[in-house]
Amino acid sequence: MKHSRMPIACCKKAMGLCVLFIAFFANAQQIDFDQYFENRTVGFEYWRVGCKQWDTIQPRYGSDDFWMKNSEWAGSKTNLVDPFNNGTFCVELREPKTGKVIYSKGFNTLFQEYCDTPEGDSVVARYEEVVLFPKPKVKVEVVLRRRDADLKLQDQKRFVYDPSNHYEYSQVSSVLPEVHKVHYVGDAHHKMDVVIIGQGYEADNEKLQQDLAMFKDNLFAVEPFRSHQADINVWGIAGNVGAEYNTFGADRYCMTHHVWDLYHALDHVAFDHIIIMVNSDKYGGGAIYNFYAVSSVHGMCGKIMPHELGHSIGGLADEYVDENLSYGDIHRRDIEPLEPNITTLVDFDSKWKSMLPEGTPIPTEPMKKLRPKECGPLGVYEGAGYQKKGIYRPVTNCMMNYYADFCPVCSRRLEEVIGLYCR
Repeated sequence: MKHSRMPIACCKKAMGLCVLFIAFFANAQQIDFDQYFENRTVGFEYWRVGCKQWDTIQPRYGSDDFWMKNSEWAGSKTNLVDPFNNGTFCVELREPKTGKVIYSKGFNTLFQEYCDTPEGDSVVARYEEVVLFPKPKVKVEVVLRRRDADLKLQDQKRFVYDPSNHYEYSQVSSVLPEVHKVHYVGDAHHKMDVVIIGQGYEADNEKLQQDLAMFKDNLFAVEPFRSHQADINVWGIAGNVGAEYNTFGADRYCMTHHVWDLYHALDHVAFDHIIIMVNSDKYGGGAIYNFYAVSSVHGMCGKIMPHELGHSIGGLADEYVDENLSYGDIHRRDIEPLEPNITTLVDFDSKWKSMLPEGTPIPTEPMKKLRPKECGPLGVYEGAGYQKKGIYRPVTNCMMNYYADFCPVCSRRLEEVIGLYCR
């Protein structure tokens, strides 16, 4: 939508978001990209081994060798230190002598969800994981961190990356799959780059093209993505990456344990976020924050895919109640959750309290009669994070529970994330 044709209300909203971005990124630590990094991407593959009681990191090849990705760095060259206090895990690059953090990114993993299942409480399992970062010009520490029981980040494992003597292997295929420009609007360093990898399209390139276009249209049919079409590149590629239904016994939960295969299939694509598009008419999907999202091409994919991107891009929590899920009781009531769209009221000041209209009761009674896509008034509504009591959400209906529109709180976080890549 051209700015000259925006309604007055939208213009006011855009001005408000401009102020929000200025305030938000003014506090972000600025790192000189050219001083520390080359315009290449390095990956580190490792096993996370353990259970809820403990876990450890084991490099894939028994050493700290790194994988040199055959693509440029896709992320911002300006905002290199993650400003969001989200994700159970984090990777940091530090100067060895000073400890200065020159790159960081928070993320979640499938292992974390495994730990919240009955089996994961004590049965040891091994999960593939990958972290990506821009190629350092200088010797750095690569530090993998995880949160403790009180959600405080602690160093878990340290490795050294020294470009002067480090062996970097590359995954080079003799036949590279075609990368499709589904929606290209400019330089990756100033855009959020989303890659859609289509699984199950080996003999049907025509359907792949049709479904890639459909997913792109579904993405931009929903706010706030619709207003940011000029800020988002969408790429498409075919590849089988092992996505399967029935993850952790949930029939509709479709995920992949083959994370290394997934990232290697995207070796020559510069991306910030991944969507696995499963060529199946069975309802299903899933997502992990800053890891990947999955959606089938079921008739509801226009709702499934944006919902899953709420998780993978925004780090948003599910706002619905489902106490039958095996990992339902995952939020402690005495600690404020990391996700920006749910609260235990322990530290509500850090959430959306400042956004509430004056006089809003806390908690807030939900409205009984709302249109299907209507969020309802902003408030503090009990029932979220799969739990009926003690966890609160911002509105009655939202994309993160009933496939309504993204509410103002969820939209704010998605706007902040898009801004991180584009500024």
